[in-house]
Amino acid sequence: MTKRIDVHTHAVLDQVIAELLARGFRPTGGYQISVRWTPDEALAYMDRHEIAAQVVSMPMAFAGSEDDPGFGTRVCRMINEGYAALIEQHPARFGAFASLPADGPDEALAELAYALDELGLDGVVLTSNVAGHYFGDPFLEPVLAELERRQVPVFVHPVDSPCIEVLGFGRPSSIVEFPFDTARNITNGLYTGLFQRHPNLRLILAHCAGALPTLGWRIGEHTVMGRGPKDADIDPAHVATVLRSLYYETALAGSRNSLLPALEVTTADHILFGTDWPAAPEFTVIHNIANLTSFDGFTPEELRGVERDNALKLFSRLA
Repeated sequence: MTKRIDVHTHAVLDQVIAELLARGFRPTGGYQISVRWTPDEALAYMDRHEIAAQVVSMPMAFAGSEDDPGFGTRVCRMINEGYAALIEQHPARFGAFASLPADGPDEALAELAYALDELGLDGVVLTSNVAGHYFGDPFLEPVLAELERRQVPVFVHPVDSPCIEVLGFGRPSSIVEFPFDTARNITNGLYTGLFQRHPNLRLILAHCAGALPTLGWRIGEHTVMGRGPKDADIDPAHVATVLRSLYYETALAGSRNSLLPALEVTTADHILFGTDWPAAPEFTVIHNIANLTSFDGFTPEELRGVERDNALKLFSRLA
């Protein structure tokens, strides 16, 4: 069996939990972690599911407040240094996406440089909206420009939209709101010209990009039906080119319902393996892997690419 590379998994460090609890910080989306994360638990889980390595992340937006302006920077530094220590202990089994504070571009760029240049982390995680700022917002422009310049993988993970109190109906956001916010984020990036300015971003979209692939043709066709008054001059071909260039990972998205639309907008070499453990309980991971490995839309070589080889093109250190 192919030793898999899991690009969507969350290492929730004890010291970070303590810091968040002290601040009364609530996780987005109503997520309940299915087990307490430890390196030993993670390694045992990986061995049970033929996973060679995980690229861990903490996909939340942390920003300071009036009474604690340094909160975002402090928590992100704690996460990133904790991940660096984890990789030092298990270099062949773990990689990590760096967390960036959501206070502003200066704070984010400073932590980005520290996490990549000093700690040697493997990429960066951004949320589907960063404290209410979507791709194409000037707030994020300097960070995205630097990520393109560095050519590092960027994992885009969904969080609650700013309107979740109206849209969520009191249910876990991971049912439908997370997939919609991913689509909302990339669509705003398209229509504001983000991918014209930064065509070489290396974005990995969680959960096969949620609703985005299903809406791909519609999003492109609306560039000729009518755009907003300040929107960029884009056309259906631009939308198709961008969607083809993105990477799509399979956590909670290993079934035909997600894979078939993804393969309408991109090719098999842009699909990556993910599990969302421990936010997704292990029985759900098992169901999802069974869906993925029984999917008849991949050749054996393409399935090996999805499970391992495609990720190694982005994270060669894990080879």
